[in-house]
Amino acid sequence: MATNRLMSEIDYTKTQLIVFFVILLLAVDSINPVKMFLHVFPQVQPWHIASVSIMVIVYVFISEMKPILYFSTKIFFHSILSIFFRDVQIVGKDNIPVHGPVIFTSNHANQFIDSLAVMCTCQRTLSYIVAEKSWNRNIVGHLAWAIGAVPVKRAQDSAVAGTGKITLIKKEDLPKDETGVDENQNPVIKVVGSGTRFLSELNVADKIRLSGSAFGLKITKIDTDYVLYVRDPEDPAMVSYPDSAVKFDILKYVDHKVVFEKVLDKLASNGTIGIFPEGGSHDRTDLLPLKVGVALIAYSALDKDGLSIPIVPVGLNYFRAHRFRGRAIVEFGSPSYLDPSTLGAYQTGGTERRKACNDLIKRIEDGMRSVIVSVPDYETLQLIHTARRLVQRRESTASEKQDMNRRFAEGYKQILLRTEGNLPEDWIKLRDRMVAYQKELSDLGIRDYQVIGLDRELKDKDSADSVLREMRLPYRFAHLITVWGLALFPAILLNLPIGLLARLYAEQRRKKALANSKVKIKGYDVMLSEKVIFCIAMVPTLWFTYGLILYFCSDLDGPALTLSILSMPLFSFIGVIAAEAGMIDAKAIRPYYMRIFPSNRQRLAALPAVRKELQSNLRAFIKEIGPTLGEIYSGKELDWKRIQRDSVAWEEINHTPTQKNKKA
Repeated sequence: MATNRLMSEIDYTKTQLIVFFVILLLAVDSINPVKMFLHVFPQVQPWHIASVSIMVIVYVFISEMKPILYFSTKIFFHSILSIFFRDVQIVGKDNIPVHGPVIFTSNHANQFIDSLAVMCTCQRTLSYIVAEKSWNRNIVGHLAWAIGAVPVKRAQDSAVAGTGKITLIKKEDLPKDETGVDENQNPVIKVVGSGTRFLSELNVADKIRLSGSAFGLKITKIDTDYVLYVRDPEDPAMVSYPDSAVKFDILKYVDHKVVFEKVLDKLASNGTIGIFPEGGSHDRTDLLPLKVGVALIAYSALDKDGLSIPIVPVGLNYFRAHRFRGRAIVEFGSPSYLDPSTLGAYQTGGTERRKACNDLIKRIEDGMRSVIVSVPDYETLQLIHTARRLVQRRESTASEKQDMNRRFAEGYKQILLRTEGNLPEDWIKLRDRMVAYQKELSDLGIRDYQVIGLDRELKDKDSADSVLREMRLPYRFAHLITVWGLALFPAILLNLPIGLLARLYAEQRRKKALANSKVKIKGYDVMLSEKVIFCIAMVPTLWFTYGLILYFCSDLDGPALTLSILSMPLFSFIGVIAAEAGMIDAKAIRPYYMRIFPSNRQRLAALPAVRKELQSNLRAFIKEIGPTLGEIYSGKELDWKRIQRDSVAWEEINHTPTQKNKKA
């Protein structure tokens, strides 16, 4: 509220000045306002002022508990991001409406970290819709309550195995007297069971999920224990027709009426809601099919309160997402608005409501794709990043990098469509060379920007540059020893034990999440979240343990012991920063170290020429084929939401780069 808005307007520099000014007042008795007041009025005792202050603090906390809890939790989340991420960049902040209700829709690539990233980069007070399964977890549930999150029960969290096996019948295989539509002319799929008990185990509106599938099919009619009908989803990727009978899971219908009422109340009071329309988190490089819930919320707000709520897409783009000190780009896209003229279709219900919601979901999906780099697999994403680094002629901003990555992704998609998967021979050779260049860098343990440095060193011929070059290595080595020396004590005592245990714990949780998921590839999306949760619990425990050791095994007095314990967070963070600086130096020194070995020396010396030739060939290829790609080549400011709306989904392209690689 007022306090929260005031604090959100104080930037980092002003906050620093205020904090150090208060410290100055407290440190010098002659300018300490409390000491001055007590000196002028000696009849007033210190405990009088302390008592009044405590009463005021309690009153303010009780009356403004929710905003204080939210603001305090947000500060805590900021500290988590600053520790676990090296850099978090924000793109498109101007697209966030300053006033009024807003719905934020984000891709879900990093479990609990996603909501932290959006909250800490958005100035609005944000309430997230969280799964009841997460709400019931220790630490996660308490933090979710503190930020005013709304728990929602998900059918997949309580899925049970159905009795028997089922077979889905294609429309063309139906008997002549069956049309494949229900009484309302909605397309349905016939399901035939073997050893099943549909009548006793299932109800209309429940869902069934085939073994190995990630998507549930909604039941519209149950005829017998062995025959039922499910709604035919509009997205063909959501249904498959196995050749033989398969096992299935039962997803019982969940009534979300209470959740919807809470969400609508927040929006009606000019609040903001965050939601992950994909459902659960995953580590794929493209979006999962979106759930219809966000569309129902938007239409319900328009129907109930007359609110046409802006829906702001948020792209969460991570680099080394499961690793410590990774990077992230949070991109806010232009908001989408509900067309009030479609409200009548929504109010009609049935097919008209479903069509209106599906149209809105498609627009929301286009908006979300406009703020991420949508590719079919991780290998393609790596290829796009390599191409962008080779093409860019100067240091780019986060916004420019994202734009360039999307141009490459969309251009590659258009080439695949145009050639029906039979890529031009020039592109195949160029792609293979880029993959080989990536592998060579990985084998040598260096980065692309370091190859540019190698090229500059080879070109430096004059003595001045030679002297500077010879001084650079000893400086780097001395700096490495210095920073690692500073980091040694806090890293070993405060960070290393927890870091090793957190890695083991996160790996166990990753394996468990992967085994229980139908959509995860390797389960990397849960690792950083589990590390954070583990550290939140165990780091204070470690500090408390050290405090007990100091209390019983040292002769420190009370103030010295308290100062030692309170200094642990500071020294722990110093250890993190110093260790990272040391790693940067270690990476910078690695090319020099690799030159000790003759075989590596030759490989390193050849890299600048390989990169230069690859860069020249890639630019020539782009110059040749670029004009045929239209605005993604020649346009300056692109409307990515419109481009994604007109684009073909990756699922409709038969030949993915990985498949084509195998054929080549």
